[in-house]
Amino acid sequence: MRRRDFIIGITGSAAAWPLTARAQQTVLPLIGFLSGRSQDEAKGDTEAFLQGLKEMSFENGRNVAIEYRWAEGKNELLANLAADLVRRQVTVLAAVGGNNSALAAKRSTASIPIVFTSSADPVQVGLVASLNKPGGNVTGVSWFDAELGPKQLQLLSQLVPNVNIAALIVNPQSPEVTEQREAAQQAARALGWRLRIIVASSVNEIDAALEEAKRQGADALMISSDPFLHSRRMQIASLAAHHKIPAISGSREWVVSGGLISYGNSIPDAYRRAGLQTGRLLRGIKPTELPVDRATKFELVINLKTAKALGLEVPPMLLARAEEVIE
Repeated sequence: MRRRDFIIGITGSAAAWPLTARAQQTVLPLIGFLSGRSQDEAKGDTEAFLQGLKEMSFENGRNVAIEYRWAEGKNELLANLAADLVRRQVTVLAAVGGNNSALAAKRSTASIPIVFTSSADPVQVGLVASLNKPGGNVTGVSWFDAELGPKQLQLLSQLVPNVNIAALIVNPQSPEVTEQREAAQQAARALGWRLRIIVASSVNEIDAALEEAKRQGADALMISSDPFLHSRRMQIASLAAHHKIPAISGSREWVVSGGLISYGNSIPDAYRRAGLQTGRLLRGIKPTELPVDRATKFELVINLKTAKALGLEVPPMLLARAEEVIE
Protein backbone atom coordinates (compact mmCIF):
# COMPACT_ATOMS: atom_id res chain seq x y z
CA MET A 1 0.00 0.00 0.00
CA ARG A 2 1.30 3.46 -0.85
CA ARG A 3 2.11 5.67 2.12
CA ARG A 4 -0.42 8.33 0.99
CA ASP A 5 -3.28 5.79 0.81
CA PHE A 6 -2.31 4.41 4.22
CA ILE A 7 -2.48 7.85 5.83
CA ILE A 8 -5.86 8.62 4.21
CA GLY A 9 -7.24 5.29 5.45
CA ILE A 10 -6.11 5.93 9.03
CA THR A 11 -7.45 9.48 8.97
CA GLY A 12 -10.82 8.35 7.55
CA SER A 13 -11.20 5.65 10.19
CA ALA A 14 -10.37 8.08 13.00
CA ALA A 15 -12.95 10.56 11.72
CA ALA A 16 -15.65 7.91 11.39
CA TRP A 17 -15.14 6.34 14.83
CA PRO A 18 -16.54 9.14 16.99
CA LEU A 19 -19.66 9.36 14.79
CA THR A 20 -20.26 5.63 15.15
CA ALA A 21 -19.68 5.76 18.89
CA ARG A 22 -22.07 8.67 19.28
CA ALA A 23 -24.73 6.79 17.28
CA GLN A 24 -24.33 3.74 19.51
CA GLN A 25 -24.61 5.90 22.64
CA THR A 26 -27.77 7.76 21.55
CA VAL A 27 -30.05 8.13 24.56
CA LEU A 28 -33.74 7.40 23.87
CA PRO A 29 -36.43 9.73 25.21
CA LEU A 30 -37.59 8.31 28.56
CA ILE A 31 -41.24 8.05 29.62
CA GLY A 32 -41.94 7.71 33.32
CA PHE A 33 -45.10 5.63 33.85
CA LEU A 34 -46.55 6.12 37.34
CA SER A 35 -49.64 4.13 38.32
CA GLY A 36 -51.57 3.74 41.53
CA ARG A 37 -52.57 0.24 40.41
CA SER A 38 -50.69 -3.06 40.14
CA GLN A 39 -48.91 -4.22 37.00
CA ASP A 40 -51.06 -7.33 36.56
CA GLU A 41 -54.37 -5.57 37.19
CA ALA A 42 -53.53 -2.75 34.74
CA LYS A 43 -52.12 -4.98 32.00
CA GLY A 44 -54.83 -4.39 29.40
CA ASP A 45 -54.92 -0.66 29.99
CA THR A 46 -51.13 -0.41 29.81
CA GLU A 47 -51.21 -2.19 26.45
CA ALA A 48 -53.77 0.39 25.28
CA PHE A 49 -51.38 3.18 26.35
CA LEU A 50 -48.61 1.57 24.31
CA GLN A 51 -51.00 1.33 21.35
CA GLY A 52 -51.60 5.07 21.57
CA LEU A 53 -47.86 5.68 21.59
CA LYS A 54 -47.49 3.42 18.56
CA GLU A 55 -50.12 5.41 16.69
CA MET A 56 -47.85 8.41 17.25
CA SER A 57 -44.90 6.36 15.87
CA PHE A 58 -43.25 5.68 19.26
CA GLU A 59 -42.41 2.13 20.33
CA ASN A 60 -40.81 1.03 23.58
CA GLY A 61 -37.23 -0.11 22.97
CA ARG A 62 -37.08 1.26 19.43
CA ASN A 63 -37.27 5.04 19.69
CA VAL A 64 -38.45 5.54 23.25
CA ALA A 65 -37.83 3.89 26.64
CA ILE A 66 -40.28 3.47 29.54
CA GLU A 67 -39.65 3.28 33.29
CA TYR A 68 -42.63 1.80 35.18
CA ARG A 69 -43.52 2.46 38.82
CA TRP A 70 -46.49 0.71 40.47
CA ALA A 71 -48.02 1.76 43.80
CA GLU A 72 -50.06 -1.48 44.09
CA GLY A 73 -53.04 0.45 45.48
CA LYS A 74 -50.95 2.12 48.22
CA ASN A 75 -51.38 5.85 47.69
CA GLU A 76 -48.79 6.63 50.34
CA LEU A 77 -46.09 5.29 47.98
CA LEU A 78 -46.92 7.62 45.10
CA ALA A 79 -44.91 10.64 46.26
CA ASN A 80 -41.64 8.68 46.49
CA LEU A 81 -42.29 6.85 43.22
CA ALA A 82 -42.95 10.14 41.43
CA ALA A 83 -39.83 11.71 42.94
CA ASP A 84 -37.75 8.75 41.75
CA LEU A 85 -38.95 9.20 38.17
CA VAL A 86 -38.18 12.93 38.35
CA ARG A 87 -34.64 12.15 39.55
CA ARG A 88 -34.22 9.95 36.49
CA GLN A 89 -34.98 13.03 34.37
CA VAL A 90 -37.77 11.44 32.35
CA THR A 91 -38.86 13.31 29.23
CA VAL A 92 -42.58 12.89 29.95
CA LEU A 93 -44.30 11.59 33.09
CA ALA A 94 -47.52 9.62 32.49
CA ALA A 95 -49.43 9.58 35.78
CA VAL A 96 -52.34 7.15 35.57
CA GLY A 97 -54.43 4.79 37.67
CA GLY A 98 -56.25 7.46 39.66
CA ASN A 99 -56.08 11.17 40.41
CA ASN A 100 -53.72 10.60 43.33
CA SER A 101 -51.03 9.55 40.83
CA ALA A 102 -51.46 12.77 38.86
CA LEU A 103 -51.47 14.93 41.98
CA ALA A 104 -48.29 13.26 43.26
CA ALA A 105 -46.64 13.80 39.88
CA LYS A 106 -47.64 17.47 39.82
CA ARG A 107 -46.23 18.03 43.30
CA SER A 108 -42.96 16.40 42.28
CA THR A 109 -42.10 18.60 39.28
CA ALA A 110 -43.08 21.91 37.72
CA SER A 111 -41.00 21.43 34.58
CA ILE A 112 -41.37 17.86 33.25
CA PRO A 113 -44.53 17.48 31.09
CA ILE A 114 -47.18 15.34 32.79
CA VAL A 115 -50.02 13.37 31.18
CA PHE A 116 -52.84 12.18 33.45
CA THR A 117 -55.92 10.00 33.17
CA SER A 118 -58.68 11.36 35.39
CA SER A 119 -62.24 10.31 36.14
CA ALA A 120 -62.87 13.66 37.83
CA ASP A 121 -63.02 17.27 36.70
CA PRO A 122 -59.27 18.03 36.48
CA VAL A 123 -59.94 21.73 37.08
CA GLN A 124 -61.80 21.08 40.34
CA VAL A 125 -59.16 18.70 41.70
CA GLY A 126 -56.41 21.20 40.87
CA LEU A 127 -54.59 19.49 38.02
CA VAL A 128 -55.10 22.17 35.36
CA ALA A 129 -56.28 25.77 35.11
CA SER A 130 -58.79 24.98 32.37
CA LEU A 131 -59.55 22.21 29.89
CA ASN A 132 -58.67 24.17 26.76
CA LYS A 133 -55.67 25.99 28.25
CA PRO A 134 -54.27 23.71 30.94
CA GLY A 135 -51.41 26.02 31.95
CA GLY A 136 -48.27 24.81 33.67
CA ASN A 137 -46.79 21.43 32.78
CA VAL A 138 -49.88 19.19 33.03
CA THR A 139 -52.42 17.92 30.50
CA GLY A 140 -54.15 14.59 29.91
CA VAL A 141 -57.42 12.72 29.44
CA SER A 142 -60.60 13.06 31.50
CA TRP A 143 -63.98 11.38 31.43
CA PHE A 144 -65.90 13.08 34.29
CA ASP A 145 -67.32 10.02 36.06
CA ALA A 146 -69.45 12.17 38.36
CA GLU A 147 -71.49 13.18 35.32
CA LEU A 148 -72.19 9.48 34.66
CA GLY A 149 -73.57 8.80 38.14
CA PRO A 150 -77.11 9.98 37.36
CA LYS A 151 -77.15 7.90 34.17
CA GLN A 152 -75.97 4.83 36.10
CA LEU A 153 -78.75 5.18 38.66
CA GLN A 154 -81.30 5.70 35.89
CA LEU A 155 -80.20 2.48 34.19
CA LEU A 156 -80.32 0.64 37.50
CA SER A 157 -83.89 1.88 38.03
CA GLN A 158 -84.89 0.30 34.70
CA LEU A 159 -83.44 -3.02 35.77
CA VAL A 160 -84.39 -3.14 39.45
CA PRO A 161 -88.07 -2.44 40.28
CA ASN A 162 -89.31 -0.74 43.45
CA VAL A 163 -86.07 0.68 44.80
CA ASN A 164 -86.54 2.72 47.99
CA ILE A 165 -83.01 2.84 49.36
CA ALA A 166 -79.78 2.82 47.36
CA ALA A 167 -76.24 2.69 48.71
CA LEU A 168 -73.16 4.37 47.24
CA ILE A 169 -69.80 2.89 48.19
CA VAL A 170 -66.93 5.41 48.11
CA ASN A 171 -63.26 5.50 49.02
CA PRO A 172 -62.85 8.50 51.38
CA GLN A 173 -59.21 8.87 50.22
CA SER A 174 -60.28 9.57 46.64
CA PRO A 175 -59.89 13.21 45.48
CA GLU A 176 -63.20 13.12 43.60
CA VAL A 177 -65.32 11.56 46.35
CA THR A 178 -67.22 14.78 47.15
CA GLU A 179 -68.11 15.43 43.52
CA GLN A 180 -69.32 11.86 42.96
CA ARG A 181 -71.32 11.79 46.18
CA GLU A 182 -73.14 15.05 45.44
CA ALA A 183 -74.02 14.01 41.88
CA ALA A 184 -75.36 10.65 43.09
CA GLN A 185 -77.43 12.27 45.85
CA GLN A 186 -79.10 14.61 43.36
CA ALA A 187 -79.85 11.73 41.00
CA ALA A 188 -81.27 9.59 43.79
CA ARG A 189 -83.59 12.39 44.91
CA ALA A 190 -84.82 12.80 41.33
CA LEU A 191 -85.74 9.09 41.30
CA GLY A 192 -87.43 9.31 44.70
CA TRP A 193 -84.74 7.13 46.32
CA ARG A 194 -83.00 7.58 49.65
CA LEU A 195 -79.22 7.33 49.27
CA ARG A 196 -76.95 5.88 51.93
CA ILE A 197 -73.20 6.54 51.73
CA ILE A 198 -70.94 3.67 52.78
CA VAL A 199 -67.15 4.03 52.88
CA ALA A 200 -64.25 1.63 52.34
CA SER A 201 -60.52 2.18 51.87
CA SER A 202 -59.27 -1.29 52.86
CA VAL A 203 -60.17 -4.91 52.15
CA ASN A 204 -61.78 -5.40 55.58
CA GLU A 205 -63.75 -2.19 55.26
CA ILE A 206 -65.33 -3.48 52.05
CA ASP A 207 -66.78 -6.45 53.92
CA ALA A 208 -68.13 -4.13 56.61
CA ALA A 209 -69.50 -1.65 54.04
CA LEU A 210 -71.56 -4.27 52.21
CA GLU A 211 -72.90 -5.59 55.50
CA GLU A 212 -73.86 -2.03 56.44
CA ALA A 213 -75.64 -1.57 53.09
CA LYS A 214 -77.65 -4.71 53.74
CA ARG A 215 -78.41 -3.65 57.32
CA GLN A 216 -79.73 -0.30 56.09
CA GLY A 217 -82.04 -2.06 53.67
CA ALA A 218 -80.35 -1.09 50.42
CA ASP A 219 -82.26 -2.32 47.39
CA ALA A 220 -79.46 -1.31 45.00
CA LEU A 221 -75.78 -0.43 45.10
CA MET A 222 -73.62 1.97 43.10
CA ILE A 223 -69.82 1.65 43.14
CA SER A 224 -68.03 4.99 42.76
CA SER A 225 -65.10 5.37 40.39
CA ASP A 226 -61.90 4.72 42.31
CA PRO A 227 -58.74 2.66 41.57
CA PHE A 228 -58.86 0.86 44.92
CA LEU A 229 -62.52 -0.13 44.60
CA HIS A 230 -61.87 -1.13 40.99
CA SER A 231 -59.05 -3.40 42.10
CA ARG A 232 -61.42 -5.10 44.59
CA ARG A 233 -64.25 -5.57 42.09
CA MET A 234 -64.31 -9.37 42.45
CA GLN A 235 -64.66 -9.05 46.22
CA ILE A 236 -67.45 -6.48 45.89
CA ALA A 237 -69.26 -8.53 43.23
CA SER A 238 -69.12 -11.62 45.43
CA LEU A 239 -70.43 -9.74 48.47
CA ALA A 240 -73.18 -8.04 46.45
CA ALA A 241 -74.31 -11.46 45.20
CA HIS A 242 -74.16 -12.87 48.74
CA HIS A 243 -76.32 -10.05 50.10
CA LYS A 244 -78.61 -10.11 47.02
CA ILE A 245 -77.99 -6.44 46.22
CA PRO A 246 -78.09 -5.47 42.50
CA ALA A 247 -75.13 -3.21 41.77
CA ILE A 248 -73.81 -0.96 39.02
CA SER A 249 -70.31 0.32 38.29
CA GLY A 250 -68.66 2.42 35.61
CA SER A 251 -66.29 -0.38 34.64
CA ARG A 252 -66.80 -3.15 32.10
CA GLU A 253 -64.34 -5.25 34.14
CA TRP A 254 -66.84 -5.13 37.01
CA VAL A 255 -69.38 -7.07 34.93
CA VAL A 256 -66.75 -9.51 33.67
CA SER A 257 -65.91 -10.17 37.35
CA GLY A 258 -69.53 -11.11 38.09
CA GLY A 259 -71.14 -7.72 38.64
CA LEU A 260 -74.63 -7.07 37.31
CA ILE A 261 -74.33 -4.01 35.07
CA SER A 262 -71.91 -1.25 34.15
CA TYR A 263 -72.10 2.01 32.29
CA GLY A 264 -69.10 4.19 31.85
CA ASN A 265 -66.14 5.26 29.84
CA SER A 266 -63.97 2.66 28.13
CA ILE A 267 -60.86 2.72 30.34
CA PRO A 268 -58.64 1.13 27.64
CA ASP A 269 -59.74 3.87 25.24
CA ALA A 270 -58.82 6.53 27.81
CA TYR A 271 -55.37 4.97 28.22
CA ARG A 272 -54.93 4.85 24.45
CA ARG A 273 -55.74 8.55 24.32
CA ALA A 274 -53.20 9.16 27.09
CA GLY A 275 -50.63 7.40 24.89
CA LEU A 276 -51.56 9.75 22.05
CA GLN A 277 -51.14 12.77 24.35
CA THR A 278 -47.75 11.47 25.48
CA GLY A 279 -46.67 11.05 21.86
CA ARG A 280 -47.67 14.64 21.11
CA LEU A 281 -45.53 15.90 23.98
CA LEU A 282 -42.60 13.79 22.77
CA ARG A 283 -42.96 15.49 19.40
CA GLY A 284 -42.41 18.83 21.07
CA ILE A 285 -45.89 20.19 21.74
CA LYS A 286 -45.96 21.99 25.09
CA PRO A 287 -48.51 20.98 27.75
CA THR A 288 -49.83 24.56 27.76
CA GLU A 289 -50.70 24.12 24.07
CA LEU A 290 -52.34 20.71 24.44
CA PRO A 291 -55.99 20.82 25.65
CA VAL A 292 -57.23 18.12 27.99
CA ASP A 293 -58.79 15.34 25.91
CA ARG A 294 -62.37 14.34 26.75
CA ALA A 295 -62.87 10.59 26.46
CA THR A 296 -66.09 9.94 24.56
CA LYS A 297 -66.39 6.16 24.20
CA PHE A 298 -68.99 4.82 26.64
CA GLU A 299 -70.12 1.23 27.19
CA LEU A 300 -73.21 -0.43 28.64
CA VAL A 301 -72.48 -4.02 29.70
CA ILE A 302 -74.90 -6.48 31.33
CA ASN A 303 -74.30 -9.86 32.97
CA LEU A 304 -77.36 -12.05 32.32
CA LYS A 305 -76.13 -14.84 34.60
CA THR A 306 -75.92 -12.43 37.54
CA ALA A 307 -79.33 -10.95 36.69
CA LYS A 308 -80.86 -14.44 36.75
CA ALA A 309 -79.22 -15.24 40.09
CA LEU A 310 -80.76 -12.05 41.53
CA GLY A 311 -84.17 -12.91 40.09
CA LEU A 312 -84.14 -9.96 37.70
CA GLU A 313 -85.52 -9.88 34.18
CA VAL A 314 -83.58 -7.57 31.90
CA PRO A 315 -85.93 -5.41 29.77
CA PRO A 316 -85.49 -6.08 26.03
CA MET A 317 -84.89 -2.38 25.32
CA LEU A 318 -82.00 -2.37 27.81
CA LEU A 319 -80.50 -5.47 26.19
CA ALA A 320 -80.80 -3.84 22.78
CA ARG A 321 -78.84 -0.81 24.00
CA ALA A 322 -76.00 -2.85 25.53
CA GLU A 323 -72.64 -2.89 23.78
CA GLU A 324 -71.96 -6.27 25.40
CA VAL A 325 -74.08 -8.93 27.08
CA ILE A 326 -72.31 -11.58 29.16
CA GLU A 327 -74.11 -14.89 29.38
